[in-house]
Amino acid sequence: MTDRISGKTIIITGAGSGFGALASRRLAARGGKLVCCDIDAESARMTVDAIIGEGGEAIAATADVSSLDAMRAVAALAVDTFGSTDVLVNNAGIMPLAFLADHVSAAEAWARCIDINFKGVVNGTCAVHDQMIAQGHGQIVNMSSIFGNVPVMGGSVYGATKAAVDYFSHSVRQESRGKIKVTVIKPTGVNATNLGNSVVNGAAAIGALGANYTEYRAMLGEMVEGTAPGELSDPESIAYASLAPEYIVDAIVHAIDQPWGVSVSDITVRASGDHYVM
Repeated sequence: MTDRISGKTIIITGAGSGFGALASRRLAARGGKLVCCDIDAESARMTVDAIIGEGGEAIAATADVSSLDAMRAVAALAVDTFGSTDVLVNNAGIMPLAFLADHVSAAEAWARCIDINFKGVVNGTCAVHDQMIAQGHGQIVNMSSIFGNVPVMGGSVYGATKAAVDYFSHSVRQESRGKIKVTVIKPTGVNATNLGNSVVNGAAAIGALGANYTEYRAMLGEMVEGTAPGELSDPESIAYASLAPEYIVDAIVHAIDQPWGVSVSDITVRASGDHYVM
């Protein structure tokens, strides 16, 4: 098969952990030149060290995606180091699920959620836009969520940011057709990342789980205890219910590993037995 990743300069935000770290390493292993961006300098450096240790090529960048100037600096660093910016993966995000009644405890997290999840995508896109247009090609991959599909209780602010990402992404696609292609990737629930650490009220997941909420919480408990049926964590089983982050990374890699003339616009990735109703 033709390798369409090798040699591409790829910026990934939130590259210090979760999907970002895994995708950075996978893309570097395929010959991509990675700019690993994270607000935590040490986390970004750890990802870069892992890539270099595996024979790949990468540099670290420290930036808060809510700052346009910071993202412009990252974009400039990519061009200064590697000569181009071929792909931007807007991956950085938090998930402060909470009910409106939680507004006192959730207000700060919600404000940060808007800054990272939506403003961060806008800032990253603006930072690379002119370079990609001048090159005549580019790709932006935006991490959205099934929470952006429909409004649900407990997901008002988080879901709104993801719906905004969807709308923004397809507007950019239309404005930049023939020069920049845009991909939206929507994961369902993925337990094995640090995204859940930003949840404000765990009960707020009920909106996305509906009648499956009690069963889902019981499954999580069994997985922590090591008593869950093996088929729930076996991707070869149709009952697979707890999606591993590697399958989200597969979608990111697949979207990038396409001819310039082929744009994979939308990907939703679920475990076949997952509990989410959206």
